[in-house]
Amino acid sequence: MANETIQTLTIAGTDSGGGAGVMADIKTMQMRHVFSAAVIVAVTAQNTIGVQDFMPIPKKLIDEQFASVASDLKIRACKTGMLADVATVEAVVANLKKYDLGTLTVDPVMVAKGGARLLSEDAINTVRDELLPLADILTPNLPEAEELTGMKIDDKDQMMDAAKKLQDLGVKNVLIKGGHQTESKESSDFILLENGQSFWVSSPRIDTVRTHGTGDTLSSCITAEIAKGADVETAIRTGKKYVQATIANGIQVGHGHGPLNHWATFEGDGE
Repeated sequence: MANETIQTLTIAGTDSGGGAGVMADIKTMQMRHVFSAAVIVAVTAQNTIGVQDFMPIPKKLIDEQFASVASDLKIRACKTGMLADVATVEAVVANLKKYDLGTLTVDPVMVAKGGARLLSEDAINTVRDELLPLADILTPNLPEAEELTGMKIDDKDQMMDAAKKLQDLGVKNVLIKGGHQTESKESSDFILLENGQSFWVSSPRIDTVRTHGTGDTLSSCITAEIAKGADVETAIRTGKKYVQATIANGIQVGHGHGPLNHWATFEGDGE
């Protein structure tokens, strides 16, 4: 029968270098055994060294992509990534309200690994005010959490406070990634669930520059697991294990911040 296969959707920009954005999303979802569709909202010229240029997609074409997907596919979960500017964020928000695309994970991509800004300064308020209230799961890193909350985050107590502030903005479940706290031997993420429960997930730091697309991969894995029926906590724990495996079992691509190994599997993974 039509649409029995589990289907997901990524709403993001491309990466011509293949390591992040829609490219990483689709690779991750494929590895997690779900079918991924895509709405492209921006096109970038980038590689492992940096982002050389990007161009947002016109609103009309964004709307048409959403309409095409929604009219034919059965999306069980979706995620957003790079959203570029105010007009793009507003177009995405309007379409997320218009169509039933399942559980929404928001990865609030703001700056690329090489330092290029992928979300305009004036679009941050639009993300905060219009997109976050739609999010079932939010996955910011520390700089992104600081931008969204307006607070400095230097320790675990402040991470917990920031998660509460993000929930107050309308987000159901918050995952704040601690990877930018480089003084620690472990990377510790804080998760605050909709039901008020919270927990930490930690993993050993790996000395490598091959981490391009880490946030995209994590949010895509969470999206895939949710689409398969996992609860939020289980989806996050699986996502963390998968990302750790993609970093630990690296591949050699490019001369800069290389991509993850999306072929990686991990102990206890039954797929």
